[in-house]
Amino acid sequence: MSPVQRRHRIPALLALCLGIACFSGCESQRTPEQVHAELLRKLPATLHDRDGWARDIQTAFTAQDIDPSTSNLCAVLAVVEQESTYRADPPVPGLGGIAIGEIKRRAAAKRVPEFAIDAALKLRAPDGRTYAERLQALRSEREMSELFEEMVARLPLGSGKLLAGLNPVRTGGPMQVRVDFAERHARGYPYTVEGSIRHEVFSRRGGLYFGIKHLLGYPADYDKPLHRFADFNAGWHASRNAAFQQAAAIASGKKLVRDGDLLTPGASMQKPGATEAALRSIDMLLGMDAAAIRADLKRGNSAGFDETALYRAVFAIADRKGSGKPVARARVPDIALESPKITRPLTTAWFAGRVESRWNACMKR
Repeated sequence: MSPVQRRHRIPALLALCLGIACFSGCESQRTPEQVHAELLRKLPATLHDRDGWARDIQTAFTAQDIDPSTSNLCAVLAVVEQESTYRADPPVPGLGGIAIGEIKRRAAAKRVPEFAIDAALKLRAPDGRTYAERLQALRSEREMSELFEEMVARLPLGSGKLLAGLNPVRTGGPMQVRVDFAERHARGYPYTVEGSIRHEVFSRRGGLYFGIKHLLGYPADYDKPLHRFADFNAGWHASRNAAFQQAAAIASGKKLVRDGDLLTPGASMQKPGATEAALRSIDMLLGMDAAAIRADLKRGNSAGFDETALYRAVFAIADRKGSGKPVARARVPDIALESPKITRPLTTAWFAGRVESRWNACMKR
């Protein structure tokens, strides 16, 4: 190459490198005003207090140091639209009956007699109604949670103790995030907590903060947003783990459910779950004993699982036995959704697909 050709090539390469850098990072360099303006463009035009919604979303991104890219902003808006249609405390049809049934179900699991729960619900609240009547009049999960706390505090000592720990409300807010998830990830919460983290979940600011944490606050090397949306429904890294189960099924020749749960709850070394048992059946191929397999599977809920010897060995075998191309490293888990609020058959695939369609619409706006 001549000196003249080299002089012409250097600016071209520099321009290419700058273009690549801008594609991956320019949005991160946007000013807060630009991000706020984009949120206002993408939020529904008829939404009440659009500026407040944009501010709360932007605060969550800033506090958690998450890139406010268009893709990430649209991911949040898609989940909010799917879960609550932009209502901080969305109403739940038939909530009272659902709540009473869930209280009794959880009480039975703790061996609390149903007649004792019925007796507690027949007691009268300060407004003259029974607590059962007040439960039937509820509209939202925030109202339900607050009433339950009142019942525990106000009912006679015996009844209050019976109900303690049976709060039927486990999710809340505009992104329907789990209360226990929020409680585990409360460190760094940028607002003054009013009452408790449970109370914060039912607010717009708290529900968005913890929902964004659940959606985007962990590393996941997915090439499609669909898999992150599936994780939002099924749990962090569930799509990666479901793909690992697919690879384990190919490698071992065993039929496995691809639900993302690598270790069956309560499974022992003597009685392993299906995925673990399938892997033990090819321990010679893996070059790992049962203890090593179990140790790596325990990392299944962490970002580093794909760096373990087990992960690499299973995919190496599956890729060789596959149809000539690498086995997918992510797949939507096969999970049927179960909740007292669900009245028809739904799956994680259904949820992820619905959110993805909303994300696509947001990206086009």
